[in-house]
Amino acid sequence: MHATHNKPMAALAMLAAAVALSACGGSSKPAYCSARGDLEQSIKDLGNVKVAQQGGAQKLKDQLGTIESNANKVVSSAKGDFPSETSSIQSSVSSLKTTLQQLPSSPSASQVAAVAASAKGLASSVQSFVKATDSKCS
Repeated sequence: MHATHNKPMAALAMLAAAVALSACGGSSKPAYCSARGDLEQSIKDLGNVKVAQQGGAQKLKDQLGTIESNANKVVSSAKGDFPSETSSIQSSVSSLKTTLQQLPSSPSASQVAAVAASAKGLASSVQSFVKATDSKCS
């Protein structure tokens, strides 16, 4: 009777292993996996811009173009699978864009703080997307 119980358990274990291996799907990952890495990097690069230096405000605006491009790639490739996360990214990019468009060439400390707050919101949205996609991209 003990051996009878082991056969179904062994079969379940083999089935579980087969499902786990097939879930890996080899090395093919969704397009948004590489796009999310590019977006993360472009946000990190935004943090490297020295706003107080000559032309710093313009450099922030230039970096926004890279962020927008990378965000669009993420959104277009993942919105079907992750609609709330991609919507949050779009909204955060829009907010950052609005904040940067209002930034003068010599911004005040409060204007820089507003940009930092918008950038932090975007980083948070991207981080939520990364966590949601980890199972498919890791």
